Amino acid sequence: MSGIIEQKKQVVDEITEKFRASQTSVVVDYRGLDVAEVTELRKQLREAGIDFKVYKNSMARRAVEAAELNDLSDVLVGPTALAFSNDDVVAPARILNDFAKKHEALEIKGGVIEGKVATLDQIKELADLPNYEGMVSMLLSVLTAPVRNFAYAAKAIAEQKEEQGA
Repeated sequence: MSGIIEQKKQVVDEITEKFRASQTSVVVDYRGLDVAEVTELRKQLREAGIDFKVYKNSMARRAVEAAELNDLSDVLVGPTALAFSNDDVVAPARILNDFAKKHEALEIKGGVIEGKVATLDQIKELADLPNYEGMVSMLLSVLTAPVRNFAYAAKAIAEQKEEQGA
């Protein structure tokens, strides 16, 4: 009996550590997905470096309390799977949201973004953000725009002076 309790404590500690270490954690209800769909979802998440696992709700609730994310306990009802991402804040929300659009059986319940409990709406807003590379490219285009505009203006002035000189 004490061996089983010790195993459960280890699982709770594992979940707690994942909540604390992850940039983003998303809670989903996977009821209604068939094996092929769950396999496809797991593959997409694995390729993005996201840990996706089903835990017992009672253990997940204990882990949530240990990680001081008590507001998340309300969504840990029914068949629940957890997706944890240590590197990319946006990836789990984007992948799960896109998958949920194609497969109505998958339901996003909520999650944790950088240590704070997030609502369903916040998770969906996060899913709509571009990834890191996309944001860097947007920033670079904003930074290079003034230089590019200056070059166009200088070229136009040079062409205008050439016409006046001719």
